[in-house]
Amino acid sequence: MYSRKFLSLLGLAAIALSPLADTAATAATRDKAFFESVAGTWKGPGEIVAGKYKGTKFTCNLVGEPVSDGGTGIKLDGSCRVGVFKQPMSALISQSGSSYKGKFLDGAAGKGLDVVSGAVTEDTVVVGINRSKLNGAMIARVRDDKTMNVTISVKVESQMIPVIGLTLTRQVDEMTVGSVE
Repeated sequence: MYSRKFLSLLGLAAIALSPLADTAATAATRDKAFFESVAGTWKGPGEIVAGKYKGTKFTCNLVGEPVSDGGTGIKLDGSCRVGVFKQPMSALISQSGSSYKGKFLDGAAGKGLDVVSGAVTEDTVVVGINRSKLNGAMIARVRDDKTMNVTISVKVESQMIPVIGLTLTRQVDEMTVGSVE
């Protein structure tokens, strides 16, 4: 299916008193804080910026929540729409040692991608993605409390080429409060 092809493109133990333990503990706290900050409901437009489907526009609705085992990471569920085609989307990114693992959709064994590595900074997560001979990266950068930019790039020869760009806005439930006279 047209939409499935492009959407499929669409990632602590330390010794207590050592300086390395402080660095690892700080990184663990930072990573957990990042994933907790991106939990919530996100919606926004995207576009395929390179390749066969260049110029195709789509919209995604995603809900993120921390991983259920209490570890560090995020589970995303939702969908993306291209015209009348709607594709379920899901992702799981969880800490594995000092890196990350997980999958998009059902992973590389199915119609999705595997998350094979990852790193977090204060406002960005970068995960390595893989499917057979396709290697790439997904970068999610939080610009502010309400905006996140996501770029998916693939490796072509020795260069990373951006293929999908997405800008998500946090959706906040606003309850209208009225008065009764």
